[in-house]
Amino acid sequence: MRKFKFFINYDKEEKWLNDMAKKGYELETASFGYKFSFTKPQNTKIRIDYRIFKNKEDFMDYSALFEDSGWKHISGNKSCGAQYFKKINENGDEDIFSDDMSKAARYKRLSDMWIGLAVVYLPISIALAFQKSIDIKSVLNPKLLYYTPGLWEMSGISFWRRFLFETPFAAGRGLLWLVIPIALVLYICFSVKAKMLYYKQKNLQ
Repeated sequence: MRKFKFFINYDKEEKWLNDMAKKGYELETASFGYKFSFTKPQNTKIRIDYRIFKNKEDFMDYSALFEDSGWKHISGNKSCGAQYFKKINENGDEDIFSDDMSKAARYKRLSDMWIGLAVVYLPISIALAFQKSIDIKSVLNPKLLYYTPGLWEMSGISFWRRFLFETPFAAGRGLLWLVIPIALVLYICFSVKAKMLYYKQKNLQ
């Protein structure tokens, strides 16, 4: 079974995954959505860290360190950032984090990642504006997005056939450019949210 959800708050994500385990859904991977396998209900403890590694050796050492502490790495790789661990040894460490500060640091790393993406998209958005790739007139008057000669003078079945055929292309011409500025705004919002969670967790110590 695969489910699609989006979290920035790792505490809420961990709770959701642990609740799924209690219902008999065991997390297998969390790369493209969440993939679960059916099993008997478990009182599982799953924890999430956020780290990106420059090389595979550092990633392997990182995973081995937690496994020695009783936590098995179940999803994530050296480049994806989100690392998922499941407690497999009842006598192991109670948590993968030693204190609130190290737990909070994952949100700072996440915030830095989102703002890094925003920095990449910012010059692209500026370039589109200067090159006039963003056609404000067509947004205000969507008829300009339709290139079929005489379309608006047609009527009846002839009009609807050509109108419906061209509408997907018109929407692409008029809305595709919005993807970049929308992504830019979302990345900034995600970064701010993660930074707020960082300060909130940091202040718990």
